[in-house]
Amino acid sequence: MSEALYLDPLGTAVLAAKKLEELTGKPSHDVALVMGSGWIGAADYLGTPTHEFPATDLPGFLAPTVAGHGGVIRSYTLGGVNALVFLGRTHLYEGKGIEPVVHGVRTAVKAGCRVVVLTNACGGINREYKVGQPVIIRDHLSLTGVSPLIGADFVDLTDLYSKRLRELVKSEDNSLVEGVYAHWRGPAYETPAEIHMMRTLGADLVGMSTVPEAIAAHALGAEVLGISLVTNAAAGVTGEKLSHEEVMAAGKAAAGRMGELLSRVLVKI
Repeated sequence: MSEALYLDPLGTAVLAAKKLEELTGKPSHDVALVMGSGWIGAADYLGTPTHEFPATDLPGFLAPTVAGHGGVIRSYTLGGVNALVFLGRTHLYEGKGIEPVVHGVRTAVKAGCRVVVLTNACGGINREYKVGQPVIIRDHLSLTGVSPLIGADFVDLTDLYSKRLRELVKSEDNSLVEGVYAHWRGPAYETPAEIHMMRTLGADLVGMSTVPEAIAAHALGAEVLGISLVTNAAAGVTGEKLSHEEVMAAGKAAAGRMGELLSRVLVKI
């Protein structure tokens, strides 16, 4: 674990960005894409990367601890756009603190990315949602009490999930709907009573990632797009028990559609 990441998070992100330039030979990247649980297969639809290496080759990155969270970084050139793709992420529930959770997106922004696309697997709270359905994140509820921002760093989150980017994605697939994502720390899944609470508060989706990264990227000036894949009905919706295997299977089944959508969107962002 890199002590520097905790002592100087932004400085470590700058060092990681410099190492990224060294490894790829690209002075900068334009857009970053974080592939969440079950989404890694979708990255294969982006084509052949120009470079691929373990995330731990860059300063501050930790080895993955969860199945389905690859710990690999790829660099692509798509239609003249340099895209940085993170296969997997660190989650708050891993107990490493908030800095490793947001280090990837901070590195991306320091590497020049003006747009950060965050994907995740989630539970569907909205009863109209179906397993395998992608949903664009319109807004979120942060239920962890943890923020990546420290001190008197007052950041406006009114347009955290960029309206411009949301409209661009819907122009590529007009069947997509928007929803509110609730961030749950995990690793225990939510109880039916907690899901009832979230639904009452206005949440359509629930998951264990994305929100800290969105805030950290936005605070550094990047535009943020969030896309959730409904991989299971949330607790109490169907009465069925929840499992990580179910999440991964649903993600694998939807990989083709998600990969093709992302490949079309990235070159237009």
